[in-house]
Amino acid sequence: MSGIWLAVVGGLVFFLGYRYYSKFIAEKIYRLDPNYVTPAHQYKDGVDFVPTNKFVLWGHHFTSVAGAAPIVGPAIAVYWGWLPAVLWVLLGTVFAAGVHDFGTLVLSVRNKGQSVGTLASKLIGQKAKVLFLFIILLLVLMVNAVFAWVIANLFISFPASVVSVFIQIPLAVWIGYSVYKKKGNMLLPSIVALAVMYLAAIVASYVPALQIDLVKYFGGEGA
Repeated sequence: MSGIWLAVVGGLVFFLGYRYYSKFIAEKIYRLDPNYVTPAHQYKDGVDFVPTNKFVLWGHHFTSVAGAAPIVGPAIAVYWGWLPAVLWVLLGTVFAAGVHDFGTLVLSVRNKGQSVGTLASKLIGQKAKVLFLFIILLLVLMVNAVFAWVIANLFISFPASVVSVFIQIPLAVWIGYSVYKKKGNMLLPSIVALAVMYLAAIVASYVPALQIDLVKYFGGEGA
């Protein structure tokens, strides 16, 4: 099957899942109330509980969910062919990962923003809390290992990407300052930051001085 058709089918499945299945879960299973006061507003303290722009919240959830399962899972499933990998991504996202993450967020919001480990202790017992926290630790280590491996290979293969990635930190600080301290609009700083990152990558690809070879810098092969 052509890659473009796989993308079209995937987009259609995700759209239908979002439009109908997630609506069914939200209205019939979790019975969400649009007027519900979330912990961010109920316990607002400017530190742990802070009302957040919905687009920032969406971005955090997106990057958090796009961790081990969507990356490692298809990579493992593809050993058995492209069909298991595609089914893993499409059906797993709609009927497993999406429901799991959705339910976890709802459970947390309805319990003062507490984590799964804390809730397990309250609802099941102390041993369940230890088990959940241990599993979470393993998952965090696995995700960090995968991301470190991916980013390390990116830096090694494309030294021009180092500058673009490194400047994300000051750009993120600037966006946070512009939006939350200056009460500015989020769209313009986000577009500017994205443009600066892409521009930095393009410029670095043509300017050897900006191509930071970390392997050579730390005394690896080619030093």
